[in-house]
Amino acid sequence: MSRTPRTARSSKAHDPELAHRLSRRGMLGVAAGATAAALLGATSTPAVAATDATAGAQRRGRPVLPPGRLGIQLYSLRDKVSTLGFAAVFAELEKYGYDEVEFAGYTQGSAGPITLAQLKRLARNHGLNPIGSHVGYYSDDPNAYTFAQNLTKVLDDAQALGLKHIGTASNPFRYGSTVDAWKRAAEEFNTYGAAARARGMKFYQHNHSEEFSFATDKPNVRLYDVLLAETDPKLVYLEMDIFWAYSGQFRFSKRVDGTPAPFEPLDYVLKQPDRYPLFHVKDGESDPSNQYGYRMTDVGDGDIDYQRFISGVTRLKGHRLAHHWQAEHDNPTESFTFARRSSAHLHSLREKC
Repeated sequence: MSRTPRTARSSKAHDPELAHRLSRRGMLGVAAGATAAALLGATSTPAVAATDATAGAQRRGRPVLPPGRLGIQLYSLRDKVSTLGFAAVFAELEKYGYDEVEFAGYTQGSAGPITLAQLKRLARNHGLNPIGSHVGYYSDDPNAYTFAQNLTKVLDDAQALGLKHIGTASNPFRYGSTVDAWKRAAEEFNTYGAAARARGMKFYQHNHSEEFSFATDKPNVRLYDVLLAETDPKLVYLEMDIFWAYSGQFRFSKRVDGTPAPFEPLDYVLKQPDRYPLFHVKDGESDPSNQYGYRMTDVGDGDIDYQRFISGVTRLKGHRLAHHWQAEHDNPTESFTFARRSSAHLHSLREKC
């Protein structure tokens, strides 16, 4: 349930994919839906009218997506940022009903220079809350913009943007894939988390599928479980990339010796919901011939059940507004189309009665 800017209202009628979206200023989408249902009821055959009534009942259910919590990872729009600049991109995101943005660098080859203060103001001017950012974990270059090499600078910049979360999409394989190697990485994450917390921010790690693999020295131990156990839950948070978690399920539901080791990504969240303030909402078509088990698609075109996943989290007591959902596609065919269609789909989801 996101707010629709005044500039977007006139275009809404020309874009059927946005008809499901609730207005940023009120409940115009619901009112429009009710009007359309009344018109269809007056002109349709009984069978069509019954179908429309069922669809209308589904639309009247509580939106799966919590109000004000739809974001987008700007990596998905890096081509548009580099050619059009942040202003044009933010204007489009405002039209599509987004509430938040997650950065992947603060220039992304942006057309023309921009300061952090300008970037923060630009986002807010378009009703977008900068919610987080991805920064590298470590580098061999001592001057690299990473947590390991330049922690103070990374946190300074995040604070200047007013971010509540600052994290990395790098995996914890810095020291290898043994249990002790991940314990060592976890201790560094604890250090970054403590420094972020001292500034009122949360440090987080974003997974890919490899985090769900098994330790090379203890093949019965899943490395993701080591990360969870060895990081302080008050200092280190997780951003579950849901696509990659299900890819991990496909790849690592058996141990190296072939014995079953099934897991459900949603169960990780339900067991420790406070550890997952952020999610990447990324979709995929099931494809067992693909090494990752899925082919990435625009949100809504794939086989990941987001009605079930998001509802499962937001129905937890006290967690309706506790999480942030960032749409993402690593390589969309057309990035604005991806952003628009993903928002429309997620806003159309209703909880099952």
